[in-house]
Amino acid sequence: MTHEDVQAWLDRYIAAWRSNETSAIGDLFTDDAVYRYHPYGDDAVRGREAIVQAWLEEEDAPDSWEAEYSPFAVDGERAVATGWSRYAATGEEPERTYHNVFLMRFNADGRCAEFTELFMLEKRPE
Repeated sequence: MTHEDVQAWLDRYIAAWRSNETSAIGDLFTDDAVYRYHPYGDDAVRGREAIVQAWLEEEDAPDSWEAEYSPFAVDGERAVATGWSRYAATGEEPERTYHNVFLMRFNADGRCAEFTELFMLEKRPE
């Protein structure tokens, strides 16, 4: 993988998230991919179909968020990306910004085989 390959994958990740389309989400991952929402615990989702289902269980409305991610380091099949995700204020929820780090391993065809998400909610000034 090159820096450009990883950026293209991240752009497709955002597009798939925004579309909530099964095929767009599934095309990002290998059949046996592992998606970890945290680097610890046993909440990993295993397999492309399970990943798609997990994404669609809690769909975010396309206009309720914005995001930007870019590669930080790329070494062969492994990559680290950084960025942010911002959710608009709704009802009782204030606007929220998360700072993200993604740890990724890709296979030869550019699909992600391992994805670990780390995030931190930005503390709002009081």
